[in-house]
Amino acid sequence: MFFVNLFFLFVIVSCSENETPSIEQEFVEKEVIVADFSNLVWSDEFDYEGRPETSKWHHQIYAPNNGSWHNGEVQHYLDHEDNTFVSDGTLKIKAIKKNYTTQGVTKEFTSARMNSKYSFKYGKIEVRAKLPSGAGTWPAIWTLGANINEQGNYFGGQFGSVGWPNCGEIDIMEQNGWNKSQSYGYCHWGDTQTNEYKNDGTVASIENSSEAFHLFTLIWDEEKIQIAIDNEPFFKMSNVQSNPFDNAHYILLNIAVGGSLGGDVPSNFVSETMEIDYVRVYQ
Repeated sequence: MFFVNLFFLFVIVSCSENETPSIEQEFVEKEVIVADFSNLVWSDEFDYEGRPETSKWHHQIYAPNNGSWHNGEVQHYLDHEDNTFVSDGTLKIKAIKKNYTTQGVTKEFTSARMNSKYSFKYGKIEVRAKLPSGAGTWPAIWTLGANINEQGNYFGGQFGSVGWPNCGEIDIMEQNGWNKSQSYGYCHWGDTQTNEYKNDGTVASIENSSEAFHLFTLIWDEEKIQIAIDNEPFFKMSNVQSNPFDNAHYILLNIAVGGSLGGDVPSNFVSETMEIDYVRVYQ
């Protein structure tokens, strides 16, 4: 979620700010995902009713970019029952057209950004989710290094204090606001030797992303980072010494509205929902 301005700069430099980018799809050969991680160490099955479990989730609501979020997003994130609630066995994260003012800044939309209160180094993440269908929505299932110095995140300075992208970011699923048949899998980091910003990733085709649940998986160990949809890997990257992916990370779930990857928001936008069946971490 932090990456988009830099992502467009490095990868799609030929596009102007107002043009719809053309993203070349690259696919690795499909293979059955094999993981050594079998011990379930943390999960939320959302088998309850009401607000998300406060022992497991932190709502990140402080807007760190002078009262706004990065990448031109047009929402405020709230900790409110209209934006996050659990019912019928799933978590709903809802973006709503509603004026809201905080930190002296008014936005036309509200949504939610949730941090797991669990951090981990290496493992397998499984998130079964149904994605929003509407234009202008930018849903994400991702991780950040728990040592990030972003104000308002759950861990604060507990694991250190480095900026983005030096903390490392793994995007298990992101979707743009104009093509809901694609899912992005990307990594973003600062090279530990040169301090340069780097990224690697690709996009995969996904059918019926807003009508059916799909399983989004990350395999992360000392040697590799691998991302899959419905157990079919589409991105794999070596985890080498110059990457910062050897530190604790935490999980984020959110829907941004508009911005670099959300794009134009329709004038008739009312609300859109991402539905999460479960989140599981194995080691």
